[in-house]
Amino acid sequence: MVRTQIQLEQDQLRRIRELAHQEGISIAEVIRRAVDQMLQDTEQARRWKKERALGAVGRFASGLQDVSQAHDRYLEDAFDPR
Repeated sequence: MVRTQIQLEQDQLRRIRELAHQEGISIAEVIRRAVDQMLQDTEQARRWKKERALGAVGRFASGLQDVSQAHDRYLEDAFDPR
């Protein structure tokens, strides 16, 4: 383990102490578990976004035959405020 130092709001520390006492674990363990959960949630969110984006690939058709060659023109037309 690596020792580190953090700063908490007084209310955060109070609530962490209460939780540690209720669970019968150290304050450090409460914080480690919270960090693990945040990292897991972030990883799952990234994976979900990637899966969702990949799931959309090829699901829609514009009817245009030259999008791969003229994509800049199409994007310019789409965002032109005329």
